[in-house]
Amino acid sequence: MRTGGQLIVDALKANGVERLFCVPGESYLAVLDALVDSGVGVTVCRQEGGAAMMADSWGRLTGKPGVCFVTRGPGATNATAGLHIARQDSIPMVLFIGQVQRDAREREAFQEVEYRRAFTEFAKWVAEIDDPARIPEFVNRAFSVAQSGRPGPVVLALPEDVLREMVENPPAEILANPVPAIHPGAAQIKDLAERLARAERPVMILGGTRWTEGAVQQVERFAERAQIPVGCSFRRQMLFDHTHPCYAGDVGIGINPALADEITNSDLVLLVGGRFSEMPSSGYTLMDIPHPRQPLVHVHADSDELGRVYRPTLAINADPASFAEALSAIDTAPSPGRAERVARIHDAYLTWSTPPETGPGDVHMGPIINWLRDHLPEDAILTNGAGNYATWVHRYVRFQKFATQAAPASGSMGYGVPAAVAAKQAFPERTVVAFAGDGCFMMHGQEFATAIQHKLPVIIVVVNNSMYGTIRMHQERDYPGRVSATELTNPDFAALARAYGGHGETVERTQDFAAAFQRAEASGIPAIIEVKLDQQAITPTRTLEQISGSGVTKARS
Repeated sequence: MRTGGQLIVDALKANGVERLFCVPGESYLAVLDALVDSGVGVTVCRQEGGAAMMADSWGRLTGKPGVCFVTRGPGATNATAGLHIARQDSIPMVLFIGQVQRDAREREAFQEVEYRRAFTEFAKWVAEIDDPARIPEFVNRAFSVAQSGRPGPVVLALPEDVLREMVENPPAEILANPVPAIHPGAAQIKDLAERLARAERPVMILGGTRWTEGAVQQVERFAERAQIPVGCSFRRQMLFDHTHPCYAGDVGIGINPALADEITNSDLVLLVGGRFSEMPSSGYTLMDIPHPRQPLVHVHADSDELGRVYRPTLAINADPASFAEALSAIDTAPSPGRAERVARIHDAYLTWSTPPETGPGDVHMGPIINWLRDHLPEDAILTNGAGNYATWVHRYVRFQKFATQAAPASGSMGYGVPAAVAAKQAFPERTVVAFAGDGCFMMHGQEFATAIQHKLPVIIVVVNNSMYGTIRMHQERDYPGRVSATELTNPDFAALARAYGGHGETVERTQDFAAAFQRAEASGIPAIIEVKLDQQAITPTRTLEQISGSGVTKARS
């Protein structure tokens, strides 16, 4: 006989789960008990949003569903922060929520929420398990749904009494459901080859999930053979080596105008894996909706995404890894001029991704990024949340390896610290550096305590300008001189690190950063490096005063 809680853990192990992230709750005590002797790693977190973001980071970097357990009501609603990231970013995740016992439902019992009604916008599938004997069936289906088609999060609600109830004659073995690969058709690959042979100004844009390291390498080899410039969708930069001669740059917020021109004037856009949503499409301006003016070949693992926003000239229902493998069958000879074009576009990227050396104040982020670029190993993992500080990462860091970036394309603040914790647990031998703004850090910075507890020597770089910088930038542009609700009073972040039991550094001059970082590395414990940035250094190229001076209010007056 097995309890429902034991069957949950049995099903997790059958689906290859090595680690889960949780904030404990009395609603799923039977699962916590079953985990004691299971061999499944348990990361105890400090807030459910952080736990869900860790599960997202695990799924993002490994390709396997991240698993999160939270309690009912407030715990579940806290977790929606990470759930929303996974949904918009197509990350496989399974969120288990403790639920009120069955005989108390629909009475607005203590912390009761009907998740099948409340969470449908946040997940691919939301279900509640009423019969403990069906737990293997539901858990297997959850893992299948999370990984299939366009990946995403699944929510399973677990009534407390279901987890305690005994099941007679449980299955002797639980077999996980396979996730089938989706291969492109031979006719589609032939059609694509013919279009590529005719094209003079093709461009490839990579995005989405279901990629592998091998698939990335296959695309790189194909791009070199066919002489096609390749861009990476917003916060998917790890999908192509930035030092490769075919790399064109990131297709996201603040896109290089030269790359935007190449996309808008292309005679064949090959979009692989991504949806080309608002951020990578520059507010839906790079391609017309619903009929792009450029011939569009859209490759996606979910047939519902093909034609949903953009009507493609050629739609290919395939997962990125299977499509990348099929590219090896295309024997394409580049048309005259393609090699020169690719070299020109890559040179433009190199110029665009070279940061400025100076700026307002005593700390300049450009030389800091250059030093990190030279110092960090190629397989170092960089994480970040959202804010103007992140521009320094996604524009100027030159990613070279797969699974080296964890950042929310949904633009969610607070992601960097919990993502770094999960990244270090998934890849303990690799260097993990999180970037966070001061406002971003304070949203889930308490997960630094999780890094301390689990002895994970991550390095957190807190870029502190004492304000919600992105909002202040927009405020100065649209309402210059009328500052409201964007100033922040912060703790001493280095002292905070030491209070938690970690290593703390404060950087107030550019030249002090390298030594501070090296001391943080040498400490062998979780570290916070506070970088005090002048408020005027709001973007790499424009100050707050310059933005305010061009604002609409002043222009009208």
